[in-house]
Amino acid sequence: MTVPDMGWILAPAAALLAACILLAPLGAQVLARGVVFIDLAVAQVAACGVLVLAMLVDHPGLWATSASVAVAALTGAALVWWLASRWPAQREALIGLVYVAGAGISVMAASLDPHGRERLTALLAADVLWAAWPAVALLGIVAALVLMCAASGWLARDVVFYPVFALALSAAVPVLGLYLVFALLIAPALWSARGVRVPVIIVLAAVVSTAGLAASWALDLPSGACVAVGLCVLGIAAIAGRPG
Repeated sequence: MTVPDMGWILAPAAALLAACILLAPLGAQVLARGVVFIDLAVAQVAACGVLVLAMLVDHPGLWATSASVAVAALTGAALVWWLASRWPAQREALIGLVYVAGAGISVMAASLDPHGRERLTALLAADVLWAAWPAVALLGIVAALVLMCAASGWLARDVVFYPVFALALSAAVPVLGLYLVFALLIAPALWSARGVRVPVIIVLAAVVSTAGLAASWALDLPSGACVAVGLCVLGIAAIAGRPG
């Protein structure tokens, strides 16, 4: 295969790199707060935004979809924040219920859309090879925002973390799917729990994501699933050999 033929891989590779920069610092905050289910819950509510919009509007554009996802994700993050503050002892259980409720609404919305089943499947396990440059640009913009907040220490504040987290997931879920977003948040962050600095875990996540993308192309397997499995191995390696 000639070099020009490989141009198609640039957009998905750029999407994964932007996602690593975007999600690794947020994942470290998620583990530090002990609210692991938050990403699943907010991501699922964000997916509701996509499915409800698709049910109401035929072939919505990128910006309409992005706005719908952002509103849904911000609503979900606000709900999770309130529940965690109001009932901290039961926050994980309540966040889990938010996830299930979001999943139920997604299934109902998908059932009312002729293409809903395909959209729902894509939101769970998206094929990164279909990433488009406008979506990659949006990921890059939000990644820059996250890096700025991380460098300033603002992510430690709930009033900043929850809205930024919601915006990050609203940009990432339509491109990467819920499973890959969860893997990118949690697996690299397990290394930060061992004292590895965030820039290093971003590099680790990027290397594993690139390897997963290459395996997907070589073996003709779904790209999102390949990358997610590779990241899971990375996360397990972070705790392998440590005392229980």
